[in-house]
Amino acid sequence: MAQAQGISSGDPDPRAHAQTSPRPHGPGPGSGSAPSAERRPAGELESTVLAALWAADAPLTPGQVQGALGAPLARTTVTTILTRLYEKGTVTRTRSGRGFAYTPTEDAPGLTARRMHSELQKEEDRGTVLARFVSQLTDADEQLLRELLDGDAR
Repeated sequence: MAQAQGISSGDPDPRAHAQTSPRPHGPGPGSGSAPSAERRPAGELESTVLAALWAADAPLTPGQVQGALGAPLARTTVTTILTRLYEKGTVTRTRSGRGFAYTPTEDAPGLTARRMHSELQKEEDRGTVLARFVSQLTDADEQLLRELLDGDAR
Protein backbone atom coordinates (compact mmCIF):
# COMPACT_ATOMS: atom_id res chain seq x y z
CA MET A 1 0.00 0.00 0.00
CA ALA A 2 3.01 2.25 -0.29
CA GLN A 3 1.63 3.79 -3.47
CA ALA A 4 -1.70 4.60 -1.85
CA GLN A 5 0.12 6.21 1.06
CA GLY A 6 2.17 8.25 -1.41
CA ILE A 7 -0.96 9.46 -3.16
CA SER A 8 -2.79 10.38 0.03
CA SER A 9 0.23 12.08 1.56
CA GLY A 10 0.54 14.41 -1.38
CA ASP A 11 3.88 13.05 -2.68
CA PRO A 12 4.35 14.15 -6.28
CA ASP A 13 5.58 10.66 -7.26
CA PRO A 14 3.67 7.81 -5.63
CA ARG A 15 6.36 5.34 -6.81
CA ALA A 16 8.84 6.96 -4.44
CA HIS A 17 7.63 4.76 -1.59
CA ALA A 18 7.08 1.59 -3.59
CA GLN A 19 10.61 0.32 -3.15
CA THR A 20 13.13 1.36 -0.56
CA SER A 21 16.15 -0.81 -1.40
CA PRO A 22 18.08 -0.77 -4.68
CA ARG A 23 17.52 -3.74 -6.96
CA PRO A 24 20.30 -5.26 -9.09
CA HIS A 25 19.81 -5.15 -12.84
CA GLY A 26 18.51 -8.34 -14.37
CA PRO A 27 17.40 -11.55 -12.70
CA GLY A 28 19.30 -12.60 -9.66
CA PRO A 29 19.19 -15.17 -6.92
CA GLY A 30 15.75 -15.62 -5.47
CA SER A 31 14.04 -13.71 -8.28
CA GLY A 32 12.19 -16.79 -9.47
CA SER A 33 14.01 -16.63 -12.80
CA ALA A 34 16.63 -19.02 -14.05
CA PRO A 35 20.03 -18.38 -12.47
CA SER A 36 22.05 -15.93 -14.49
CA ALA A 37 25.30 -17.18 -15.97
CA GLU A 38 28.47 -15.34 -15.17
CA ARG A 39 29.86 -13.25 -17.99
CA ARG A 40 32.49 -15.08 -20.03
CA PRO A 41 35.82 -13.49 -20.89
CA ALA A 42 35.91 -11.83 -24.29
CA GLY A 43 36.50 -14.32 -27.09
CA GLU A 44 35.91 -17.42 -24.96
CA LEU A 45 32.86 -18.56 -26.91
CA GLU A 46 34.61 -17.94 -30.22
CA SER A 47 37.59 -19.99 -29.05
CA THR A 48 35.31 -22.80 -27.90
CA VAL A 49 33.47 -22.86 -31.22
CA LEU A 50 36.75 -22.81 -33.14
CA ALA A 51 38.06 -25.72 -31.04
CA ALA A 52 34.99 -27.74 -32.04
CA LEU A 53 35.57 -26.90 -35.71
CA TRP A 54 39.26 -27.81 -35.50
CA ALA A 55 38.39 -31.17 -33.94
CA ALA A 56 35.95 -32.01 -36.74
CA ASP A 57 36.92 -33.88 -39.89
CA ALA A 58 34.38 -32.00 -41.99
CA PRO A 59 32.45 -28.71 -42.07
CA LEU A 60 29.89 -28.40 -39.26
CA THR A 61 26.46 -26.81 -39.16
CA PRO A 62 25.51 -24.68 -36.15
CA GLY A 63 23.46 -27.59 -34.78
CA GLN A 64 26.47 -29.92 -35.09
CA VAL A 65 28.72 -27.37 -33.39
CA GLN A 66 26.17 -27.03 -30.61
CA GLY A 67 26.16 -30.81 -30.15
CA ALA A 68 29.95 -30.99 -30.21
CA LEU A 69 30.25 -28.32 -27.53
CA GLY A 70 28.09 -30.17 -25.05
CA ALA A 71 27.50 -26.79 -23.39
CA PRO A 72 24.07 -25.31 -22.75
CA LEU A 73 24.24 -22.79 -25.59
CA ALA A 74 21.25 -21.96 -27.74
CA ARG A 75 21.60 -22.77 -31.40
CA THR A 76 20.96 -19.11 -32.21
CA THR A 77 23.95 -18.18 -30.03
CA VAL A 78 26.17 -20.67 -31.87
CA THR A 79 24.89 -19.32 -35.20
CA THR A 80 25.69 -15.75 -34.13
CA ILE A 81 29.22 -16.73 -33.10
CA LEU A 82 29.79 -18.56 -36.39
CA THR A 83 28.48 -15.57 -38.35
CA ARG A 84 30.86 -13.25 -36.51
CA LEU A 85 33.77 -15.62 -37.16
CA TYR A 86 32.79 -15.69 -40.84
CA GLU A 87 32.71 -11.88 -40.99
CA LYS A 88 36.21 -11.80 -39.47
CA GLY A 89 37.49 -14.26 -42.07
CA THR A 90 38.25 -16.89 -39.42
CA VAL A 91 35.90 -19.48 -40.93
CA THR A 92 34.47 -20.16 -44.37
CA ARG A 93 30.97 -21.41 -45.01
CA THR A 94 29.24 -23.49 -47.64
CA ARG A 95 25.55 -24.09 -48.20
CA SER A 96 24.17 -27.05 -46.28
CA GLY A 97 20.42 -27.46 -46.74
CA ARG A 98 18.76 -24.18 -45.80
CA GLY A 99 21.75 -23.01 -43.75
CA PHE A 100 25.51 -23.17 -43.77
CA ALA A 101 28.29 -25.51 -42.68
CA TYR A 102 31.46 -23.88 -41.36
CA THR A 103 35.18 -24.69 -41.67
CA PRO A 104 38.09 -22.86 -40.02
CA THR A 105 40.33 -21.00 -42.46
CA GLU A 106 43.47 -21.99 -40.56
CA ASP A 107 44.68 -24.02 -37.60
CA ALA A 108 45.17 -22.64 -34.09
CA PRO A 109 48.82 -21.58 -34.55
CA GLY A 110 47.92 -19.88 -37.84
CA LEU A 111 45.10 -17.96 -36.20
CA THR A 112 47.35 -16.84 -33.35
CA ALA A 113 49.97 -15.65 -35.84
CA ARG A 114 47.31 -13.74 -37.78
CA ARG A 115 46.14 -12.06 -34.57
CA MET A 116 49.71 -11.09 -33.71
CA HIS A 117 50.14 -9.58 -37.19
CA SER A 118 46.85 -7.71 -36.82
CA GLU A 119 47.94 -6.19 -33.50
CA LEU A 120 51.32 -5.23 -34.93
CA GLN A 121 49.70 -3.48 -37.90
CA LYS A 122 47.71 -1.25 -35.53
CA GLU A 123 50.87 0.39 -34.17
CA GLU A 124 52.91 2.99 -36.03
CA ASP A 125 56.09 2.33 -34.03
CA ARG A 126 56.49 -1.32 -34.95
CA GLY A 127 60.15 -1.37 -33.91
CA THR A 128 59.29 -0.51 -30.32
CA VAL A 129 56.46 -3.03 -30.24
CA LEU A 130 58.71 -5.81 -31.55
CA ALA A 131 61.54 -4.83 -29.20
CA ARG A 132 59.22 -5.00 -26.20
CA PHE A 133 57.73 -8.27 -27.38
CA VAL A 134 61.16 -9.85 -27.77
CA SER A 135 62.37 -8.49 -24.42
CA GLN A 136 59.48 -10.32 -22.71
CA LEU A 137 60.21 -13.71 -24.29
CA THR A 138 61.52 -16.56 -22.20
CA ASP A 139 65.05 -17.70 -22.97
CA ALA A 140 63.67 -20.80 -24.70
CA ASP A 141 61.26 -18.76 -26.85
CA GLU A 142 64.02 -16.29 -27.71
CA GLN A 143 66.25 -19.17 -28.82
CA LEU A 144 63.42 -20.64 -30.90
CA LEU A 145 62.79 -17.26 -32.52
CA ARG A 146 66.50 -16.95 -33.37
CA GLU A 147 66.44 -20.39 -34.96
CA LEU A 148 63.31 -19.53 -36.95
CA LEU A 149 64.81 -16.27 -38.19
CA ASP A 150 67.99 -18.10 -39.20
CA GLY A 151 65.92 -20.75 -41.00
CA ASP A 152 67.16 -23.53 -38.71
CA ALA A 153 63.84 -24.62 -37.21
CA ARG A 154 60.48 -25.90 -38.44
